[in-house]
Amino acid sequence: MPNKQKEQLTIVIDFDSTFTKVEALDELADIALLGNPKQAEIVSKIREITDKGMAGEIGFADSLRDRVALLSANKIHIEQLIKFLKGKISDSFKRNKAFIQENADSILIVSSGFKDFIVPVVEELGIAEENVYANTFTYDAEGNISGYDQENLLSKDGGKVLLLKSLELEGEVYAIGDGYTDYEMRESGLANKFYAFTENVSRQNVTEKADFVVPSLDEFLYINGLSRAQSYPKSRIKVLLLENVHPKAVQAFKKEGFQVELLKGALDEEELIEKIKDVSILGLRSKTNLTKKVLEHPNASRLMCVGAFCIGTNQIDLAECEKRGIAVFNAPYSNTRSVVELSIGLMIMLTRNIVEKSNRMHAGVWDKSATNSYEIRGKKIGLVGYGNIGTQISVLAEALGMEVYFYDIVDKLALGNAKKCNTLKELLSQVDFVSLHVDGRKSNTNIIGEEQFSWMKENVIFLNLSRGHVVEISALVNAIKSGKVWGAAVDVFPYEPKTNDEEFVNDLRGLPNVILTPHIGGSTEEAQANIGEFVPSKLLQFMNNGSTYGSVNFPELQLPPLENAHRLLHIHQNVPGILAKINNVFAKYSVNIIGQYLKTTEKTGYVITDISKEYAEEIAKELKEIDNTIKFRMLY
Repeated sequence: MPNKQKEQLTIVIDFDSTFTKVEALDELADIALLGNPKQAEIVSKIREITDKGMAGEIGFADSLRDRVALLSANKIHIEQLIKFLKGKISDSFKRNKAFIQENADSILIVSSGFKDFIVPVVEELGIAEENVYANTFTYDAEGNISGYDQENLLSKDGGKVLLLKSLELEGEVYAIGDGYTDYEMRESGLANKFYAFTENVSRQNVTEKADFVVPSLDEFLYINGLSRAQSYPKSRIKVLLLENVHPKAVQAFKKEGFQVELLKGALDEEELIEKIKDVSILGLRSKTNLTKKVLEHPNASRLMCVGAFCIGTNQIDLAECEKRGIAVFNAPYSNTRSVVELSIGLMIMLTRNIVEKSNRMHAGVWDKSATNSYEIRGKKIGLVGYGNIGTQISVLAEALGMEVYFYDIVDKLALGNAKKCNTLKELLSQVDFVSLHVDGRKSNTNIIGEEQFSWMKENVIFLNLSRGHVVEISALVNAIKSGKVWGAAVDVFPYEPKTNDEEFVNDLRGLPNVILTPHIGGSTEEAQANIGEFVPSKLLQFMNNGSTYGSVNFPELQLPPLENAHRLLHIHQNVPGILAKINNVFAKYSVNIIGQYLKTTEKTGYVITDISKEYAEEIAKELKEIDNTIKFRMLY
């Protein structure tokens, strides 16, 4: 948006837990008492006094006196503290350094802390020493802190109120802080508004008295129409993560300032419709279905992108997402190795009948015998599906001395000595192991049934680590009972419990030499951590700069970082003339285009235009009103 600033506005900002993420006196105590056997006890006491003072439970003058008395710090420790605090400036303040620098004359740092360490830190963002109001330490001849200037107004009860009275500020005064002493400036009438800052800490008795609760400086600037680093505060953007995705994903979104809700289980259609209200970013795994019914519901109107924290995306209506301008991303490689390793391990366990032998050992039965135990070396493995997982199994299986055969509906290059089969029947009829690694498209439903089992060799080993619906369970049960299938390992099922509290019900239970695992092919710490980093990175790139590289349903564009410009993102139906209409709007208002990028699919067009910061407000409105527009948003 065009730059707007409030006239005659003074912004009064607290330092501890507002400008910085921490309480500086607490940190100074931690530094100064390093090595002291009573460090933990003293620091804990200081923090307790800090919290009581910030909450208004004890008088500030008493709080300050008692904390300083416990410090035992030197100037050397203050130098160490300054270095530490420079790395603890609140994220939203760092993001909005340009605003702070441009408006430094109208920003006051008013703190009950100490100028000794505050001034060097706030100067990092362009605030001059004369705009810092805080206490000052006194020192003895050895540089030890001996006390503080007790004549300073900010050392007294109600010190911030006393200071503001003495300054006789003109115009509007807005106070931003996390403590009760910050609210007192509003209570006294010396500040027109009080904004409770909760990016680092939230105190209920402070937030309930505030005019506004702001989880970031971005939110404060947005509320007041001031220039800012984010066009729309991320604290207003909701992220819903389902099926207990890795904590790294939660951390990634929280670090960026988004509202994040994490649910452990999957949601059915009606539950998802209810929970998706006002959600802009949705993360799910394989058990939650994002259907057309969900997407067309008004509750889903704000949805902008979806992350599948897994390989498959068949649980998501990709076409409907594209139609509605919703970009979908997945993790095509992140858990591949985990699935591959489990597949190899299961083959070995089945050929050696390990599970049954282990169970008998636990029952006290010692049955040392080589009967029906075999090596996998020299055996033939048939891979149904030769994608990321199938090809890796191919390489490892060959390294273990197996003969590899594969079948895929798409023409694939054979790795190593693997042999391509032209039909599924050709594959199944000659291999000792059958391992399924196909995707979950509907056309793959029951691709292995009674007929396909009849094609297989006697005593085949059968594995399914792909999708539950690709195998007809009753046919597999019959094949096991008849002896056609000597052993089976199944990790995926047509119906799977939504949570760990629900009973698993399936006819495969109790059958001999059958290993059942609860859809854990990709469930290793390494894989989930990789997915927890990879998928959010794609979603954040889309949200932060519009990049769609890696999307499974959207025109793919890898965009440069946004610098010194406004980025306009226009998603539309792919019909002739849209780009011309967009550029006609820019020409109409004589807007300078810095860069422009276009990519289309058969149905959707995606135009990204970087323009100069100065432009008419009407431009966004006219771009939204172009015929066949699906979605429009602006980044800066």
